[in-house]
Amino acid sequence: MFRKTSGAILCPSCGRLTNADAPVCLVCGRRNPGMWGFAGPLRELFRRRSFTDVVTVVCVALYVISLLLDPSTALRPRGMFSIFAPSDQVLFALGATGAVPARVGRWWTVLTAIYLHGGLLHILFNVLWIRQLGPAVEQLYGSARLVVIFTVSGVAGFLVSNAAGIPFTIGASGSIFGLLGALVAFGRKRGGLFGTMVLRQYGQWALMLFVLGFFMSGVNNLAHAGGFAGGFAAGLVLSLAERRAETALDHLLAVALVVLTAAGFVLSLWATFLGG
Repeated sequence: MFRKTSGAILCPSCGRLTNADAPVCLVCGRRNPGMWGFAGPLRELFRRRSFTDVVTVVCVALYVISLLLDPSTALRPRGMFSIFAPSDQVLFALGATGAVPARVGRWWTVLTAIYLHGGLLHILFNVLWIRQLGPAVEQLYGSARLVVIFTVSGVAGFLVSNAAGIPFTIGASGSIFGLLGALVAFGRKRGGLFGTMVLRQYGQWALMLFVLGFFMSGVNNLAHAGGFAGGFAAGLVLSLAERRAETALDHLLAVALVVLTAAGFVLSLWATFLGG
């Protein structure tokens, strides 16, 4: 995967042939279609890598790491919903969010907490939902837009719960509700028979899961509501894959969010072990 700064490329907006060094696309008029030579590599990156698989691997890896860092606490029996639960200290060190971490300036935890989980059933259910909903959102919006929707909705959910004073929270459920919100937004934008079917199916799923959350202990329903709202808003703003191909801007935004999330984990470890 290398930069291409000369010769013919596919415009990231219209998908037609143009020149990599052209100031504007010769077909659609997009400015700087070559994106300084990175348009092609960015497209290939999202074509070859499934974000759903990446999220699955990262969540599982971080969960295993959180258990290994304090195995005595993880193996302590504490009820069905706390089977193999990492300690709060370990989760805080890895990037858990909430009003308490926010109060001490750990702003980046609204990103990192998405990938942390508090027990075996917690991560099992969340990963299953991610693998169910992620490919659907990717098909309807595009791979880079999936990254944006997943991240933005997770952040939105945590911002709502942090503002409400939830002291300590983790998990990808806000992002999961964001995926549902984006699918509902697709149904509204798409319209017609197919759009109505999508709206009805995923709207019912969202309602069912949200109501179910009130009957389970330890569920952050505020993050669910905020995540759904964030995903719905992102779904309304972003273009549908069938109407407009993903642009270099979509890819750059997705990469920026991934890099910012990775930087958040570095900041969490730095603040815990070196920053005091």
